[in-house]
Amino acid sequence: MAEKASVLVVANRTAESPELLEALKARAAQGEAEFTLVVPSTPHGIAWAADMAAGESEAEHHRQAFVEELRGEGLDVKEAKVGDPDPLAAAQDAINFGDFDEVIVSTLPLKISKWLKLDMPSKLKAASGLPVTHVVASDAMQR
Repeated sequence: MAEKASVLVVANRTAESPELLEALKARAAQGEAEFTLVVPSTPHGIAWAADMAAGESEAEHHRQAFVEELRGEGLDVKEAKVGDPDPLAAAQDAINFGDFDEVIVSTLPLKISKWLKLDMPSKLKAASGLPVTHVVASDAMQR
């Protein structure tokens, strides 16, 4: 029997998006996989500049809701945690302390995504050496 693939999922405001859920279900359909979710506590709006701790409660809300949704769909969630406000640092922390086969990153669309302006999917692939799948959530995810 093949070993389960260990997949790191990095998402914040898009964590409960239908696009990410579909991508994870599709990944699980390719072969057994367990998912570890990291929700960077990235603040948005004026808090981005003023208070980098401002995103923690929102990130925790996304973490809880997403874990419930994934488990409700029958997906294997090994762990879920709130990470560093810097999304690349949050992902790197998880990779450094875990053993992953691949990464799935979910962002808002290009015109409104701070993560894409920072070129996070490419930087994460370069820094980790792991295959990175990028999922773009719809504009409707804005909360």
